[in-house]
Amino acid sequence: MAGLTLDNVTKIFDDDGEEIVAVDDVSIDIDDGEFLVLVGPSGCGKSTTLRMIAGLEEISEGEIRLGETVMNDIPPTKRNVAMVFQSYALYPHMTVRENMAFGLEESTDMPDDEIDMRVEEAAELLGIPELLERPPSDLSGGQQQRVALGRAIVRDPEVFLMDEPLANLDAKLRAEMRTELQQLQEDLGVTTVYVTHNQVEAMTMSDRVAILNDGILQQCATPLECYHQPNNLFVAGFIGEPSMNFFDAERQGSTLVTDDFEYELSEETISSLGGETDLVFGIRPEDVTLKSAVESNHDYRTVVDVVEPMGDENVVHLVFEGNEVSEDDLFTAVLDGMKSVDAKQNLVAEFPEEAIHLFDRKSGEALRNRELEAAESPPVR
Repeated sequence: MAGLTLDNVTKIFDDDGEEIVAVDDVSIDIDDGEFLVLVGPSGCGKSTTLRMIAGLEEISEGEIRLGETVMNDIPPTKRNVAMVFQSYALYPHMTVRENMAFGLEESTDMPDDEIDMRVEEAAELLGIPELLERPPSDLSGGQQQRVALGRAIVRDPEVFLMDEPLANLDAKLRAEMRTELQQLQEDLGVTTVYVTHNQVEAMTMSDRVAILNDGILQQCATPLECYHQPNNLFVAGFIGEPSMNFFDAERQGSTLVTDDFEYELSEETISSLGGETDLVFGIRPEDVTLKSAVESNHDYRTVVDVVEPMGDENVVHLVFEGNEVSEDDLFTAVLDGMKSVDAKQNLVAEFPEEAIHLFDRKSGEALRNRELEAAESPPVR
């Protein structure tokens, strides 16, 4: 086994003489056995990055290394990586056993009995030994996904590459397969690069998340670091559902002035801003406290516009008192699902200073994030 390194990797496509930079100078060190998720909006370069690792796209600049071996000029069939696609790509005229064995039969000189042993071991690991003699047409979507995983496992690769492998499954099965994939990757200990646009998958499955936008790496960190300590406005807005609330603000001395409210800053917060005055104020919906009365200078009168009951929580859309209801003026709070809130209700929203984020409005760079506290262990009874 070995770690995987992307060193200043760039991919430029030629579109009728016009250069299109799909991946721009991306550098990531992926540890041996790590589960890294590449996430970002459509067209951000995540699948192109995966295809360069697989050798399906040539690298324009930079290096990809597996351990100490530079992979740039190694053909796909000679790279010890296995790819799992969104489409599963199973051969309909073959049985499950034949599908899982096909890659080894075509690319190695391995004896048939050893190939068969690997197939049966992988099928046992995936819980599908009873499906080995069936054609893909007899299988459910989840079973087909397991077969596609099995085809990758039998190759015993140094790296798994997964391109939106759960996208075609329904929500319930997708949640089950997320857990199964995590357990499988931990059991096998294989370095895994997983591409998705689904931030729930990114947050729940990964050891680290690499967030791309317009081909540029925005942040590579643990899920909690990306959520609570985003590098910039893009990461702060992309990670989290509902997304972070943002308000353009100008610092006048110790006061932030927005179109809707004024916010007094402590000396400690001011010192983190480095003299910047053109800012964006951010706060996550779950950090907004809703109550009945004004109690501090960080409390603001609001009116409830819409309540979205989710069962375990209520997503509350609000507007500052005196404002017209419009998409630009609404902000969001998240409440416990057992607390009753009604449309048109008057409430006070508190923005606790320990929970706020501040960004440079011009560069988008984070100037002040909330502290990421160490997680507490559950009480032992």
